[in-house]
Amino acid sequence: MSKIFISGSTDGLGKLAAIALINQGHEVYLHARNPRRAQQAQSEIPGAERVLTAELSSIEETKNLAAELNGIGKFDAVIQNAGVYQVSNLELSADGLPLLLAVNTIAPYVLTSLMQRPERLIFLSSGMHLQGDPTLKGLRETKPRVSYSDSKLHNLILAKAVAKKWSGILSNAVDPGWVPTRMGGPGAPDDLEKGYQTQVWLAAGNDPKALVNGRYFHHQRSSNYLSKADDIGTQEQFLNLCGQISGVSFPSQGR
Repeated sequence: MSKIFISGSTDGLGKLAAIALINQGHEVYLHARNPRRAQQAQSEIPGAERVLTAELSSIEETKNLAAELNGIGKFDAVIQNAGVYQVSNLELSADGLPLLLAVNTIAPYVLTSLMQRPERLIFLSSGMHLQGDPTLKGLRETKPRVSYSDSKLHNLILAKAVAKKWSGILSNAVDPGWVPTRMGGPGAPDDLEKGYQTQVWLAAGNDPKALVNGRYFHHQRSSNYLSKADDIGTQEQFLNLCGQISGVSFPSQGR
């Protein structure tokens, strides 16, 4: 049995992955952005071990969530699932950052940097990362800004950076496909079940094909990705910029 944490797990792919892992007998910890959604998750996913609450658009709340998770102990796997879709850069967080940047890029960076290092890390990316800007120009601006595609490229870069920097950990990224969730919309053409199966497989599976590092998957198969994500200079620049924006340094060997 594995101990697994999933961010953004009150609905959509995070919720479906949680239910699948609970049904496999794993100890699953959920995350909700507010108490109302936490209460809803407790009633809809009764097998969950616990629901933790934090607004991931807030750096302080994200740091507090990491501390709370560390208080629970080391996790075997963490699925960085939380995200928002196509939010305008005019919508700002309490910290004055664009909401899209705060939730999709900075929150997974902060959680990864501050949590005890799990054995497996899974980051939710998207096929739209192929349209992201590998120069990271938006992060370097006085007022940082990103597109959704940029943020999904950031998730891939973070997965690749962790895979290179931290020994003894399996860090991978996943394109779940365009599936009919609240985020994807009812008309999304991809298979909803396949949209969460790869995360479950990578988090707790014993298939040798899942016990790999630094890969990008779509429906349990390696998929085409922007090769610039493999560039060490790009990875270092990304980590440094996220550190400057968040005030949280990336640990060279985890915690």
